Amino acid sequence: MAKIMVIEDQTVLLEEILDFLRFEGHEAFGAVNGRIGIEQIQIHRPDLIISDIMMPEMDGYQVLEQLRNDPATATIPFLFLTAKAEYHDTRRGMRLGADDYLTKPFMRDDLITAINARLRHESMVKQHSDADMETLRQNLIHMLPHELRTPLVGILGYGEILALNAATLRPDELTAMGEDIITAGQSLQRLTENYLYYAQLEIVCRDKQKMEHWQESRTDQIGSIIKLAVDELAVRYGRAADVVISTVECTAHIGAIDLKKLAYELVDNAFKFSQAGAQVTITSAYAQGTFSLCVEDQGRGMANTDTAHIGAYMQFGRDVHEQQGVGLGLAIVTRLMDVYGGSVSINSEPGRGACICVKLAAE
Repeated sequence: MAKIMVIEDQTVLLEEILDFLRFEGHEAFGAVNGRIGIEQIQIHRPDLIISDIMMPEMDGYQVLEQLRNDPATATIPFLFLTAKAEYHDTRRGMRLGADDYLTKPFMRDDLITAINARLRHESMVKQHSDADMETLRQNLIHMLPHELRTPLVGILGYGEILALNAATLRPDELTAMGEDIITAGQSLQRLTENYLYYAQLEIVCRDKQKMEHWQESRTDQIGSIIKLAVDELAVRYGRAADVVISTVECTAHIGAIDLKKLAYELVDNAFKFSQAGAQVTITSAYAQGTFSLCVEDQGRGMANTDTAHIGAYMQFGRDVHEQQGVGLGLAIVTRLMDVYGGSVSINSEPGRGACICVKLAAE
């Protein structure tokens, strides 16, 4: 059964709830105010928290806010037990992250039903999380070693040739080997940078203060930033002639570095999954406080079942199509939208290309 913390300043009611929970087989702990409750939660790490709102020293809202700001307790299900049932009180608790309300006086069946509902939900979330972690583990096992080993083999191989035969190699051979070593090194550098960048986004998404700090960022000169990312990629892929670009200027609610990364990953995805000679269209627009950036290609496209499962280290059709990378590009795009409160939409069909659009607040 579950480990449950109850915070209630009415001692008689607190003991009644604790006795009932223990009778139901739960491991129950109690606290008579929010301050003590926080201390006990740090010690016991409960599976679910039940808290009154109006309490001395620290009320239920303060307890909930402090717990949600701590990564160690942010996801613990939280149920308010209160005599205050006005709409604005309910909305305040929900905005802070409460999972449910139970109004005093209550029946025991109501309490156990609410508890069971939250525990079932938490169990389902954990099952999905475990499944995602297993998928991630399998993808890492199959893709990451290959993506790391391939450029390393080239670098080490050429290094050995140079060390043993430098005196007999022609200048053109030395040049070709040097260029291949640079290409392999750049592949490793990009993989490493994307991994670290995605890890940083994951940390920000789990830290409310960090996220709020990032969301204060503003960037103008949108067109020049997007064009810089497009030009870099067009040169790398040798596809400057395939690019059609149209941009507007506004002030978007995103950092300049993150905007460039956003554009870079969207365009890189379009180049990677379309053939040379096929048009790639990049369009930005501003309307009614919203900035949008859309990248459309004429590549192989994706099925709806694929676009619904975009995530880190996830590639689609890898067993059918030979391709490089570990699938971090679109995962970075979706995580950036999570951080900045934007949205991403994908319109794609297999064999008919893809159009990926992101939207952000702007002015």
